[in-house]
Amino acid sequence: MTDFTGKTVVITGASRGIGEATAREFYSLGANVVVSARSTKPVQKLAASLGARALSVPCDVANSDAVQNLMQTARDHFGSLDIVINNAGIIDPVERLEEADPEAWAMVLDINTKGAFHGIRHALPLMKAQGGGTIITIGSGAATSALEGWSHYCASKAAVHHLNACLHKEEAANGIRALVLSPGTVATDMQHVIADSGVNPVSQIPWDEHIPVSWPAKALAWMADNDSDEWLGQVVSLREHGIRARVGLI
Repeated sequence: MTDFTGKTVVITGASRGIGEATAREFYSLGANVVVSARSTKPVQKLAASLGARALSVPCDVANSDAVQNLMQTARDHFGSLDIVINNAGIIDPVERLEEADPEAWAMVLDINTKGAFHGIRHALPLMKAQGGGTIITIGSGAATSALEGWSHYCASKAAVHHLNACLHKEEAANGIRALVLSPGTVATDMQHVIADSGVNPVSQIPWDEHIPVSWPAKALAWMADNDSDEWLGQVVSLREHGIRARVGLI
C-alpha cells in the first residue's frame, strides 16, 4: 500500500459518499487530509473523527475566492499541497431539456465544471512553487454517453474530461500529474436521486449492482501514486476489469 505520510490532500465534496470514503482512505495511508464541502457540520464531524492530521474547511467550489482560500489554508496549515481531489458534484434536478430550469441547469455546471476549474486554477501556483503535485477530478461515463434528463450532468462531465486533458498538456512538464476517475455507478445518495427520477436506464439499475464507495476511494489513492503514471492526462475507468485488478479490488 502507498504511504502518503507527509503529503497533504484536499478533497472537495467530502461530507459524504465518495468524498468521505476518500478522506478516510488517504488518512489511513498517512496523509494530512483537508476535507471540504458547502455543509459545515458534516466535514467538521468527519475531520474530528479522523484525528489530528485532518482539517475541515467549508467551501462552495462554485466560488473562486472560497476555493483559493481552501487551497491556501491547506498549504499554510500543513506546509504543502500535494494532492487535490476535485470530487464535489451534483446531478439534481434531473429534468428533460424542454422542462429544465435555466438557473438550476447552470448551477450543475457551476459546481461540476467551474468547481473543478477553480480547484485546478488555485492549486497550480502552490503546487508548482513546490515542484509539482497531483490533481484528480471525478468524471463520468456520462461524459461520452448521452442520457435523457442529464443534459447538464453529461455536458459538465464532458467538459471536465477535456479540462483534464488541457491541464496535462499545459503542466505535465512542470511536475503536475493530471487524471480523471470515471467510477461507474456508485452506491451514494446521488443514486437515490437518479433512481427516484425514473428518467433513463441508469435509474433502473438495481441497488446491489452499484459499487461501494470504498472502490473509488482506493482507486483515487492508487491514482495519486506514480504507479498510475501511464494514465496521466487520461480518464481511468473503474468499470474496466484491468483497472480494478491494478487497484487491487479483484
